[in-house]
Amino acid sequence: MLGAALALASTGAAFGADPKPEVIHWWTSSSEAAAVRTIADAYRAAGGAWTDTAIAGADQARAVAINRIVGGNAPMAAQFNTTKQFTDLVEQGMLNNVDDVALREGWDKFLPEPVLNVIRVKGHYYAVPVNIHMQAWIWYSKAAFQKAGIGKEPASVDELFAALDKLKAAGIIPLAHGGQPWQENILFLSMLAHMGGTDLYLKVLRERDPAAINSEAFRRVLVNFKRLQSYVDAGAPGRNWNDATALVIAGKAGVQVMGDWAKGEFGAARQSAGKDYGCIAGFGPRSPYLIQGDAFVFPKTANAQQVKYQKLLASVVVAPGTQVAFNKLKGSIPIRGDVDASGMDPCARAGMAIMKDRTRHVGIGEVYLTPDQNGAMQDVLTAFWNTRMPVEKAQKQIAAALRNEQ
Repeated sequence: MLGAALALASTGAAFGADPKPEVIHWWTSSSEAAAVRTIADAYRAAGGAWTDTAIAGADQARAVAINRIVGGNAPMAAQFNTTKQFTDLVEQGMLNNVDDVALREGWDKFLPEPVLNVIRVKGHYYAVPVNIHMQAWIWYSKAAFQKAGIGKEPASVDELFAALDKLKAAGIIPLAHGGQPWQENILFLSMLAHMGGTDLYLKVLRERDPAAINSEAFRRVLVNFKRLQSYVDAGAPGRNWNDATALVIAGKAGVQVMGDWAKGEFGAARQSAGKDYGCIAGFGPRSPYLIQGDAFVFPKTANAQQVKYQKLLASVVVAPGTQVAFNKLKGSIPIRGDVDASGMDPCARAGMAIMKDRTRHVGIGEVYLTPDQNGAMQDVLTAFWNTRMPVEKAQKQIAAALRNEQ
């Protein structure tokens, strides 16, 4: 665990006399690799130096970065999500802040609150956000819908299940899914957002209200989350998210519930939004938009050149040109609303329009939960998904998991 590793580390660890400008990240799929090159190219053009260390899998990449930081062999920058994943590193004094960059460029004026509240700790900016992802998008194959006789885009949870039934009857995999805990967590958060709305969503995740978790409304969310399992195929367990997306791209599956990084895979396959596939951000104009994203943190160093590189990267990442170039390939949307969106795809433009309504801004679960709380809840959800656990037992176990403050 991160806390245990940090407990063994000294905040006075030597961080190397002449570290190389290494960047650790987990962008390894075809669309992700193309996207991160836009940042590296813009950074080098601005005078920076970038040594790329790409590690497949977010958990694995973060573990390597944390071990390197704790062990005194830190990279220049490392990718994390815009969640509480790096809070322990901040508290242990193992990250440099980029306050002067953030203040000079007015980050507080354009960053959404769920992002700002994560990267700014006790008034200091410890990460630069790269993008905004929304975790609960519903993607669907136009060809699969046509084959199944679905003529109208689902506009409610009930209509979504009706579409899944038609896909199943047509011999098409209704729901493309990878049976991994984090993907099941996405299905759960999607159902909580689409059924519970902002009020129930925040009561469960931000307030961790036992009454809300044990309510009939939350019970219905869990029941429909589990109902989704009846629409996945036998090959789902262990499948990577991009392999699930490939099923939708090929028309072998009808629907995938996944973050908008999936859109990068559609683009890499030369498919167009509105023509080859559809995207649904939510059901109705008040549906919450689940904000998450990626960020770079900057490990502690006293090396003046390394600090200069860190601050330059922070500035380059938020620059409008970098934001547009990266997010067009990544599938996400820019962290700032003052960029030219005309070249973005229809799904991205829809997301950017939604972001203008701050009442729809909510964070993903990890924005409100500690890593331990999130992990404990995810364990319950995976057990509920894969076993015959009664829904009432799942409610009680989720309530217990979210009471854990460790």
